[in-house]
Amino acid sequence: MSLVQPLPPGPVDIVGDIHGEIAALEQLLTHLGYDREGNHPQGRRLVFVGDFCDRGPDSPAVLGRILPMLASGKAHAVLGNHEINLLREDAKDGSGWFFDSRVAADQPKYAPFARLEEKAAPALLDQLAYLPIALEREDLRIVHAAWRPAQIAMVRELPLGSARSAYDHFEELAADQAQASCVAERMRLEEQSWPHSLEDYRYAPPFLAAHSENELGKAMVNPLKVLTAGVERECRNPFYAGGKWRFVERVGWWNEYDEEPAVVVGHYWRRMLPGDAPAHGAQFENLFGNTTPLSWHGLRGNVFCVDYSVGARWLARLRGEDPTQRFKLAALRWPERTLVFDDGAQADSEGFGKTTYPVQD
Repeated sequence: MSLVQPLPPGPVDIVGDIHGEIAALEQLLTHLGYDREGNHPQGRRLVFVGDFCDRGPDSPAVLGRILPMLASGKAHAVLGNHEINLLREDAKDGSGWFFDSRVAADQPKYAPFARLEEKAAPALLDQLAYLPIALEREDLRIVHAAWRPAQIAMVRELPLGSARSAYDHFEELAADQAQASCVAERMRLEEQSWPHSLEDYRYAPPFLAAHSENELGKAMVNPLKVLTAGVERECRNPFYAGGKWRFVERVGWWNEYDEEPAVVVGHYWRRMLPGDAPAHGAQFENLFGNTTPLSWHGLRGNVFCVDYSVGARWLARLRGEDPTQRFKLAALRWPERTLVFDDGAQADSEGFGKTTYPVQD
């Protein structure tokens, strides 16, 4: 069995990134018509695009809600980059619910947040370890961040359950390349020249070439990283995203996607309302070109991002704002191509199959 698994036939409801927002998840599932076990009166199935956890108030509750439905076969899911971080024991910003090493650092931004009981961790990781990277059928493909034929072909040859070991292998290859170019030493010199932490959003660093080279090498050498974190390129204007300053930026890979099956992804922090973007970096706003928040996008108008930034509700809470106003959890109903949001609002998606042209830099 491969890391690219078949998606069952029939109508599905594809849920965007959840990021520990249990209240939004419960409300959305109610509006979609699912019971506690994941049954739907019309026989529909849930599909999750990954990133169940981190940043939100109750990642354990979200996983406790979803994993039993996956185990019973009532729902399906792909791994997101945040689940891969868990599998690799790679403690990142917002993961203090799981990693002791992140609790203190996460308190100022994300507290209060529920923590997972230590005894529950092994079973949780065992189940996540056997999720695929992508799901596919004749008319529809699901992946967390990018459907790139070359990387999909590589991952298709890897067995189900190998996500962590394969990811580690490709990271080692990237590290070998970095060592050959002495990038680590050059990064240390850059850090000595910059007095602030690269996790501190208050101080924008200059462009750090070695940091950019390091990030870009890891991103493009590792096919699992491409599929779960996106296609990247050097960015000369550093931006703050995911808890640290970045020196590479994501590319709208869909402007080169020329295959017939529709692709649904999460990951890219879409929003219904315009506004500032300190939670995820202004460059995310540019990925979709001039399309509307409800539009299909890409070269053939057959790619859709269903992440409506519910993972940024922590920022609204920190500012004393209503977190439900700007940041939403959504599901795309297929084949209807209708969106359902956690507040019960519904909207038809727009522009499916409409040919567009890549945005020129």
